[in-house]
Amino acid sequence: MASLSHSPATFTGYLASGTSASDLLRSSSNGVSGVPLKALGKARMGAGMRGFAVTAKVRKGKKHEYPWPDDADPNVKGGVLSHLSHFKPLKEKPKPVTLDFEKPLMDLQRKIIDVQKMANETGLDFSDQIISLENKYQQALKDLYKHLTPIQRVNIARHPNRPTFLDHVSNITEKFVELHGDRAGYDDPAIVTGLGSINGRSYMFMGHQKGRHTKENIQRNFGMPTPHGYRKALRMMYYADHHGFPIITFIDTPGAFADLKSEELGQGEAIAHNLRTMFGLKVPIVSIVIGEGGSGGALAIGCANKLLMLENAVFYVASPEACAAILWKTAKASPKAAEKLRITAGELCKLQIADGIIPEPLGGAHADPYWTSQQIKTAIVDAMDELTKMDTQELLKHRNLKFRKLGGFQEGIPIDMKKKENMKKKEEPIVQMSGKTSELELEGEVERLKQKILKAKDSSMESPELGLNEMIEKLKREVDHEFSEAAKAMGLMERLAMLREEFGKARNSKDQLMHPALKDKIEKLKDEFNQGLPSAPNYASLKYKLDMLKEISKAKHLSENDKTGTLKQEINKKFKEVMDRSDVKEKIEALKAEIENLGVSRVGDLDQGLKEKIVQAKEKIELEFADVLKSLGLHVDPPSFSDIKVKIEEFNEKISNGIEDVINSSDLKNKIELLKLEVAKAGKTPDLESKGKIQTLEQQIKQSLAEAMNSLGLKENHEKLKAEISEAMESSGGLDGSLVKENLKENSSKYDGSRIEINLQANRSFA
Repeated sequence: MASLSHSPATFTGYLASGTSASDLLRSSSNGVSGVPLKALGKARMGAGMRGFAVTAKVRKGKKHEYPWPDDADPNVKGGVLSHLSHFKPLKEKPKPVTLDFEKPLMDLQRKIIDVQKMANETGLDFSDQIISLENKYQQALKDLYKHLTPIQRVNIARHPNRPTFLDHVSNITEKFVELHGDRAGYDDPAIVTGLGSINGRSYMFMGHQKGRHTKENIQRNFGMPTPHGYRKALRMMYYADHHGFPIITFIDTPGAFADLKSEELGQGEAIAHNLRTMFGLKVPIVSIVIGEGGSGGALAIGCANKLLMLENAVFYVASPEACAAILWKTAKASPKAAEKLRITAGELCKLQIADGIIPEPLGGAHADPYWTSQQIKTAIVDAMDELTKMDTQELLKHRNLKFRKLGGFQEGIPIDMKKKENMKKKEEPIVQMSGKTSELELEGEVERLKQKILKAKDSSMESPELGLNEMIEKLKREVDHEFSEAAKAMGLMERLAMLREEFGKARNSKDQLMHPALKDKIEKLKDEFNQGLPSAPNYASLKYKLDMLKEISKAKHLSENDKTGTLKQEINKKFKEVMDRSDVKEKIEALKAEIENLGVSRVGDLDQGLKEKIVQAKEKIELEFADVLKSLGLHVDPPSFSDIKVKIEEFNEKISNGIEDVINSSDLKNKIELLKLEVAKAGKTPDLESKGKIQTLEQQIKQSLAEAMNSLGLKENHEKLKAEISEAMESSGGLDGSLVKENLKENSSKYDGSRIEINLQANRSFA
């Protein structure tokens, strides 16, 4: 038998890519040195086959690029965990992109560059021209961005250099770590989720992520998520809800990815599941539209308590191009479609879809990304401060009502009343008029209330005041209802409604007096109603309820009187306790003994020292009694400053008399007369000698006045009065005492020698 001799087989291939040797051997298409593998199995192998060997050359595979660097900086912005993120700042600044409507601005910018270049080349001074052109540029930029059309805002929202979700997150968070995967084996890069902190508070962030250049855009699928992305977001929502992290979502997508594979994997189901789940999450949710928000792809992470939008962001059910293609059969009508769709932040705030607008710098968010991020941070903090104050049920209700009130608007067509009622929050009526309370039920409630009042009287329990008030209100409503029924039975409702309308108009008119004719109509209707009331079918019920109302009102009045009487007794008892105290009795007895020793019969005959002692004793007793009243839960008005006012007036009079006596003294009078003569001699233009004499005389007069004031002992009296005022203010609980302060300032200015001024002639001045 012939034997086959084979040279050693050599397999060449890129095995690092995942293809194993067993896979290659199983393949019927691969061969060894030109011999098919099938033939190897069929051929008879001789002794020479024992040396058969399979060898392969394995290429060195490319090492996987992990985001964690070899020399990780522990002090990096965002914390050390930020190294785990593949998202890094761009090494090169993105190239500027000019939108179509911005081209006139570029012409001005070129002119500025040309003039600067000319100035550099020639050495001439063109600074005025450059400043003028720059001012024109800034004004044109301001005018352009203040009057943007909807389609221009759409173009700004789609700007290639517009900051993305992760750009904003890196600017507003102190720490951020990205979380991956939907726990089903997939990780959609078009939706990014992670935990981050703002001002020390942790939040769950999730948002659509677009690319910053072509390579990133392809990797991120141009910000269009697949079902895996929405399921990843759903997983993080459950995670945040479990741990109590508030959720912040950033919306920036043209819509969910609409390919065949995504539909097969359940794109609609994933979006619907997110919508349903977000309405039940027990944590605050804030959504921010930073670019474009397209249809269900945006709404799948946008069911929030508050929806905020950047100034140039858009939020739509269909893009302007798609809308124009459907309605006008051409995408060229997109400017018209953008206007009709009302997709800008301002329009959506008017429709109450958006809850706020976050400002952008002139030129759009890409002109100053960091400033825009800080505006977003401020808006997030404010919104979360408001939402975190709500409890769980209030938070869920707030989110539900936000979306419940949307829709149902048709231009030019009034809204159906039933639909309108279903759209707004239902208000529960205070009294169900359809089913009035029966007399037996009312009688039972009144009887139970009487028993409570009797028990409160017998024991030390508080009177059931709340129950009394509620019963009175209920009986009033019942009586009103009975009166209305009686008016209906007598056929007076239409006339009553007309009179109410007339009365309302008269009340709102400028003339507040009621017209005599209207007054006569009211009186006639009143008389007719009173005459026909006994014959009304419900008169017996009305009379019974009125009697019950009178009885309950009387019981309330008696209860209040009892309460007042009890309080009086309590106050008298406490006052007696204060007056019976040994220290108070001693003070009173001592004062009585002093008055008896003086032998006076009238208060006016008492000396000043004894009067002051009596006032001080009175004030101390009043303060102690005020503390007792406060302990009973009563409000005590502070003591008046009447005694102090009297003292201030006396002090004022003393100052005035002292000044008058000093001025009338012969020495000072002579000096004043001499000063007048010197001023008259000097005239309007005095010489240096006259000026010197006048100044000397003024100084002498001031000094004489100051000495006279000090000799009267006014300073000591002033200090004493100040101390009394301070003591009175402290005892009154720190009152302002503005009147006393003003009087005190006035007094101090009267006697203070340093502040005395002499004005011998009005409007007179010396150069």
